[in-house]
Amino acid sequence: MTTTEYEPNVVLATKKFDVVGTRPIRHDGADKVTGRALYGADFEAAGLFHGKVLRSPHAHARIKSIDTTRAEALPGVKAVATARDFPGAGDEVVDIGEGATPLKYLRDNVLASDKVLYIGQAIAGVAAINPHVAEEALSLIDVEYEVLPSVLSAPDGMKTDAPILHEAMRTDELGESSDRPSNVAQHFQHVLGDIDKGFKEADIVFEQEFNTATVHQGYIEPQNATALWNNDGRLHIWCSTQGAFPVRTAVSKILSLPVSKIRVIPMEIGGGFGGKLNVYLEPVAAILSKKTGHPVKMLMSRKEVFEGTGPTPGSRIKIKMGVTNDGKITAAQAYLAYEAGAYPGSPVGAGATCVFACYDIPNVVIDGFDVVVNKPKTAAYRAPGATNAAFAAETVVDMLAEKLGMDPIEFRLLNAARDGTRRADGPTHSDIGCVQLIEAMKSHPHYNAPLEGPNRGRGVAIGFWMNIGFKSSCTISVNNDGTVNLVEGSTDIGGTRVALSMQAAEVLGIPAEDVNPTVVDTDSVGYTDFTAGSRTAFATGWAAYEAAQDVKEQMIQRAAILWEIEPDNIELDHGVFKSKSDPELKMTFKELAARLDEAGSPVVGRASVDPKGVGVAFAGNIVDIEVDPETGKVTILRFTSVQDAGKAIHPSYVEGQMQGGSVQGIGWALNEEYYMNQNGGMDNFSLLDYRMPTSLDLPMIDTVIVEVANPGHPFGVRGVGEVSIVPPPAALANALYRAVGVRLNQLPMNPVAVTKAVWDKQNQG
Repeated sequence: MTTTEYEPNVVLATKKFDVVGTRPIRHDGADKVTGRALYGADFEAAGLFHGKVLRSPHAHARIKSIDTTRAEALPGVKAVATARDFPGAGDEVVDIGEGATPLKYLRDNVLASDKVLYIGQAIAGVAAINPHVAEEALSLIDVEYEVLPSVLSAPDGMKTDAPILHEAMRTDELGESSDRPSNVAQHFQHVLGDIDKGFKEADIVFEQEFNTATVHQGYIEPQNATALWNNDGRLHIWCSTQGAFPVRTAVSKILSLPVSKIRVIPMEIGGGFGGKLNVYLEPVAAILSKKTGHPVKMLMSRKEVFEGTGPTPGSRIKIKMGVTNDGKITAAQAYLAYEAGAYPGSPVGAGATCVFACYDIPNVVIDGFDVVVNKPKTAAYRAPGATNAAFAAETVVDMLAEKLGMDPIEFRLLNAARDGTRRADGPTHSDIGCVQLIEAMKSHPHYNAPLEGPNRGRGVAIGFWMNIGFKSSCTISVNNDGTVNLVEGSTDIGGTRVALSMQAAEVLGIPAEDVNPTVVDTDSVGYTDFTAGSRTAFATGWAAYEAAQDVKEQMIQRAAILWEIEPDNIELDHGVFKSKSDPELKMTFKELAARLDEAGSPVVGRASVDPKGVGVAFAGNIVDIEVDPETGKVTILRFTSVQDAGKAIHPSYVEGQMQGGSVQGIGWALNEEYYMNQNGGMDNFSLLDYRMPTSLDLPMIDTVIVEVANPGHPFGVRGVGEVSIVPPPAALANALYRAVGVRLNQLPMNPVAVTKAVWDKQNQG
């Protein structure tokens, strides 16, 4: 193992580059810190009306009637929208990028038609001359409900006598449709080897059950959307989104409007973490704009964000693992029941992919259940489904190591996934960095430092995320001063502009500062999927790489014209075009750019890609805590995040992703939850009561970037945005056990839960 000379916190460094791996200032930094960057709430237009949404007060109820007469008569009200305004039938099945789903489900989650399925579900929208009039008008909409019993957890939803949310829904039971209504949308299974044989070979078998609460992404900027249905028939939407093109697709399906009639303009985004992939306000604002002929802006309150958008699922997980006395895991079984919220589509599939993916286990069975409940429809949250699964699996792994008397990192290293390890869901690992990651944890000073004092403990855990590729487009045009303009369609959440600029600059041999990146609307660039799934630096970065290659080839052709030689005789070397045969013939990129008019037309490079060489990601944590057994308060003394980035394009932003994901995992572990009342409502719907960690709750988070190059990317890049959230809850749970001797099998491990567990242990003793 070696440490690079230029980055002491980077181990196993790959090839050095001129631009990739450096730390330039991000292009949009000045606008962000000075307040000049425009977010969705900043949008203004002539004749702008303001919209508000009426939301359900019931977790489960049939809508018998909606009367908007009194609201429409209120002075200042310009239009009211309900589900009746959606065109055509909603019985077709559509795919907006996350699997096939009935159109009715998509529409009902925007404006409910026959039923409400969670408190906060949208029922009607109002446009008025100002937000205050619109708010008053909501109270004048008369809705008659037939209140129905609700179900709030996956285990309760799976009971045979549970209230049914969707009378027409049948379970997809291992590929076959069941014959009766059910809240279980799907049951699938992954099988590897012979599970019975594996458990017979084990000397020790542990089985534990775990429960995790619903949590929210916690982005600071609430959802927003402004729509103008212009008199030429085109719909323009300005919104805060992680993907302008997916918004265009969703609105197209919901409103039965061709995509050519829709233009989506992404504003700057104040956080998303997966929570800003779905549409909520956009179709409502569009309908209200069409009715009024004016642009309509809609902003959510914090309460609406919590109650009316998609959190990540609560879950019930059972893990059973067997191990031999010499420390080899022989079998592993997982039962994953995830809450989908009101409509099918929880991330249980991803949870099943990730639950045992860190290990080489010959015999595995994983059962996954997607269960609808009377909560908001779940949305992605940074490695969706994986954190729940890792909390359970890594706790059991820790228990096995303890039972064997083995060091928990040595035990993980012995069983770590390697090149050639097959996952239970099918793929075989290749070119992965799991072993290198664990070795970096083992050798880190944190792991080898003494930890003294009462009620203190150290925990470790590792996690996996599969990453994705998907489609991206990019264009690059050359300016005569030697700079280039880069146009792309990936929303910039965590440094997208600079990461793409650096990859283009590396190809062209110019400084990253000479690239001017712009995130544009859906009319101005080729199709680009969302900024999510840890895909952007990989996939849109690849598009930038290919567009830069196109620029390079065109520039070589222009140099050939000027020098009157063949293009094959010219190369670009560190930003200088050179003749391979005549050392006197050379020009810098800037010099050639200044002479493009002499050599023909301007140079514009372009690329559209759908890359398949996605590299999977691993992360690990070492955490020290101190517990007050009387109050249950957990104080984090030290936290180290280790992650394989393949190749860190911009190490500062990789470190930022690692730290941010770790903080969110810490919040998930210790405090965050939807605190639900008996009526199915959320009682802690403000950031005062929904307890996210602040700087006062945390130490400085150390980061170690491991670089095991991904051969599926020109620079070895692996996505880094998500896997950092996966191991923290398990690492904290394992540290808690070593601090006070109790295993908590629930999230969050808040002071009440910790105190109760400590008291129960003392009473048993």
